Amino acid sequence: MPPQAVATLLNARWIVPVEPEQCVLEHHAIAIADGRIVAILPREEAAIHYRAECCLDFDHHVLIPGLINAHTHASMTLLRGLADDLPLMTWLQDHIWPVEARWVSPDFVRDGTQLAMAEMLRGGTTCFNDMYMFPDVVASAAQDCGIRACVGLIAFDFPTSYARGMDEYLAKGLQLHDELGAYPLVRAAFAPHAPYTVSAPALERIGRLAEAMDLPIHIHVHETAAEVAAFQAEHGGRPLERLQQLGLLSARLLAVHMTQLEAVEIERLGEAGAHVAHCPESNLKLASGFCPTAQLDAAGVNIAIGTDGAASNNDLDLFGELRTAALLGKGVAGDAAALPAARVLRMATLGGARALGLADETGSLQAGKSADIVAVDFSQLETEPLYNPISQLVYATSRHQVTDVWVAGRRLLADRRLTTLDTVDLIERARGWRQKIVAERRV
Repeated sequence: MPPQAVATLLNARWIVPVEPEQCVLEHHAIAIADGRIVAILPREEAAIHYRAECCLDFDHHVLIPGLINAHTHASMTLLRGLADDLPLMTWLQDHIWPVEARWVSPDFVRDGTQLAMAEMLRGGTTCFNDMYMFPDVVASAAQDCGIRACVGLIAFDFPTSYARGMDEYLAKGLQLHDELGAYPLVRAAFAPHAPYTVSAPALERIGRLAEAMDLPIHIHVHETAAEVAAFQAEHGGRPLERLQQLGLLSARLLAVHMTQLEAVEIERLGEAGAHVAHCPESNLKLASGFCPTAQLDAAGVNIAIGTDGAASNNDLDLFGELRTAALLGKGVAGDAAALPAARVLRMATLGGARALGLADETGSLQAGKSADIVAVDFSQLETEPLYNPISQLVYATSRHQVTDVWVAGRRLLADRRLTTLDTVDLIERARGWRQKIVAERRV
């Protein structure tokens, strides 16, 4: 038979498909057509069976699934470093919320999201799950860029520049959901901010909508001990208990942070099939506490990894989060064997895909899935010598070793160069926002 025509053939020294979890393929190739993986096979066989329009050799690289950032506030990248070294509520109430009230607009969100997407792509992230105002702008920016995204249909009990009240938040969110049919790379999730900023009737309403529309519910839960204590004092129960009473504790729930958990709550999360978005570096920086990831994993809870916003991290570096999550998980568990490297890599790929309902589309390298692929250069002195590629990815690799990124077969990063975003323009616009924000804060 003549060779099958494909768009792209990627030859690599190593391929880590994530499924199976410990698998490392050597001297293999990935054939791509129509934005999807056609086959993964030994390099010599690929040369016989496929004829590619574009054939690329990555003789010193490992190819992995694109990383999935399971919790972001992308446009808050414009607030990076604005108010550091403060407790969470002081940071929010005295600094972040006042600046947001003054400056957040469609232009702010567009510029901040584009800056965030550029940073994420350069670090190997091919999909992000966002929670912020003006999700319609985020969706449009993501589609224009070519990155995969899940946009949060945001909801608060109080007004913002985006909406005046719950009815308007939900009306705008439902309208956006209907419009996303024209955006093949963008999906939606309901995103009530937190149990302490969204009332029980509103959460119940969102839960019914999510069930009817089969959408995830992306929400901050049990972020700090003070938050949980205040909620318990006011409502007579813990936030997760409230979500369970309202019917939100289910396989649709993506609970972010979860640093304050009791054993019975971990058990309930596992029984419900709920997901947890672990943001280790943001939690450390804000002294929010420690998510018991090893216990959650043992209970069968699917764990994804997120950076949170760059205002509280202060970067969108998932390779950094991988290492921190692995080390912190071992320290909290008191067990050096807890959360091995392959499991943590899975959290940042397939774990995120499962949490967002995208596991059939992305999260691992398999024939039939979207070609969301990252090439990591292992020839740098910082990753030599190399004994185990998976361990090297988690414990030694820098995001600066990411050379190439594809989303749905489209090359968005080519030899460290962004192909759909203008780096110089992004930097100029970011500096412009800084000048405006700083000038007003000095008044």
